[in-house]
Amino acid sequence: MIVRLGVNIDHVATIRNARGSSYPEPVRAAELALAAGADGITAHLREDRRHISDADIAVLTELCLKRGKPLNFEMAVTDEMVGIALQARPHAACLVPERREEVTTEGGLDVVRGQNAITVATTQLREAGSRVSLFIEADPAQIRAAHAVGAQVIELHTGAYCDAARAGEVERAKAILERLKTGAALASSLGLEVHAGHGIDYATVKPIAAIPQIAELNIGHFLIGEAIFVGLPQAIQRMRVLMDAARHEAAA
Repeated sequence: MIVRLGVNIDHVATIRNARGSSYPEPVRAAELALAAGADGITAHLREDRRHISDADIAVLTELCLKRGKPLNFEMAVTDEMVGIALQARPHAACLVPERREEVTTEGGLDVVRGQNAITVATTQLREAGSRVSLFIEADPAQIRAAHAVGAQVIELHTGAYCDAARAGEVERAKAILERLKTGAALASSLGLEVHAGHGIDYATVKPIAAIPQIAELNIGHFLIGEAIFVGLPQAIQRMRVLMDAARHEAAA
């Protein structure tokens, strides 16, 4: 099975917002990404609107509908964000933890402790027609809780694995990768679709993409950064080649 690639275009908006102008436009990055072979677009509307804006969500929703590609709307579990998602009705809504002071999303959503609020949000979003994904650690308790609240998808947090692999911490990276494999297998056995994301680059993508239960990778920061040097289509195409090679090698 081919692993799908979702491209997160948040940091195009970060660059735009640094100057308070309208350039560069995230929707243009989304168009380039889809033309280069991305299977969908991911955007995170944060409470503080540090990158993606409400207007971006509107134009990205329109673009993805026109192209017949999914928009994955990353969001905190708050009344404000649920309300926006219910109005936009994206293909997918990925619930993530969010703190104002964090630089990027740190760790997975605690579904066990937040089960009541997450169940309510999941029910509302599903009734509006969105597929609900929960961004979580590869922890059996969190995976089972994700299934219990009615999520259709989980996205496994790969940041710790990628950090360990890049730091040359071989044994730690190996142990984390094994947890990701075990978690993916458990989730699949419960009927959950499995995605993965956070911190993935060319050097770390293949072991993750080779996990047979993973159906989709969501990658943003690295691809937008690499695009500065080689162009966004070229960065996406190289990532796609590595993902496909990993799955082919795993099946051989």
